[in-house]
Amino acid sequence: MRKPFLFAATAALVLAPIATGVSSTAVASASTPTAAQTCVKNNASSLHTAGQLTIATDSPAYTPWFQNNKPSNGKGYESAVAYAVATQLGFSASKVKWVVEPFDNSFQPGPKPFDFDINEISYTSDRAAVVSFSNSYYDVTQSIIALKGSAITKKHSPADLKKYTYGDQLGTTGLSYIQNYIKPTTSPRVYSTLADAVSALVNKQIQAIVLDTPDAQYMATPGSGEIPGNKGVQVGQFPSAGEYYGMLFVKNNPLTACVNTALATLKTNGTLAKLNKQWLGIYNKVPTIQP
Repeated sequence: MRKPFLFAATAALVLAPIATGVSSTAVASASTPTAAQTCVKNNASSLHTAGQLTIATDSPAYTPWFQNNKPSNGKGYESAVAYAVATQLGFSASKVKWVVEPFDNSFQPGPKPFDFDINEISYTSDRAAVVSFSNSYYDVTQSIIALKGSAITKKHSPADLKKYTYGDQLGTTGLSYIQNYIKPTTSPRVYSTLADAVSALVNKQIQAIVLDTPDAQYMATPGSGEIPGNKGVQVGQFPSAGEYYGMLFVKNNPLTACVNTALATLKTNGTLAKLNKQWLGIYNKVPTIQP
């Protein structure tokens, strides 16, 4: 789904490749290229800028996916994964350039000002009709956010869940989950922004919102500022429905296969699991409930 944070402005700026704390060394020497490096070499003409890996995300870029709104510092799960992939592809940190791409623009058809976008973009068949996605770099579950003290925090059996009034942002996978899995007796209310949905929750016009689990827990964390007065609570997460985040490319970009090769290596050697634990570990400890 899109970023759940309430005041995500979009700015047409370029983020310089500071890359503090990330390795600046490519994974293998020229004499022993990795399969991903060979793939990039064979498809070098597909790079947005020759000799450079151009990566996009939105601005602001939020915790826990990025840290301090600096994708180039290698901190946060998506930033760290992006640099790990870049290394597998043969690009040192100094050869990585970050650019801003608003979330809603990323999966529109047409040319792209980047090689890939990493921005909590869930694969859907509709999106994949006009852009290409890599394989999963993060498998997503959905969670319920409600107000402290509301009935749903204590009564959330499958039968109970159908009785509540939900709201969500238009076009999100959270809204799709409500419609396809919870199937409430009252149609969910649809809002143009998540800020509007949260306002409806705070004003008790709806009783719950469904979000990606790490985002939901961040929203419910005291001090996050996402729900006024620290009134938000994460009720629980649902079992996986097969949703995942993939890196997004212009349609039929051959570099997609190169990134898939890199991701396969990072899964096999344990890098993705290590980064998940490092940056998302506290967000994964959430009780599971059934829709």
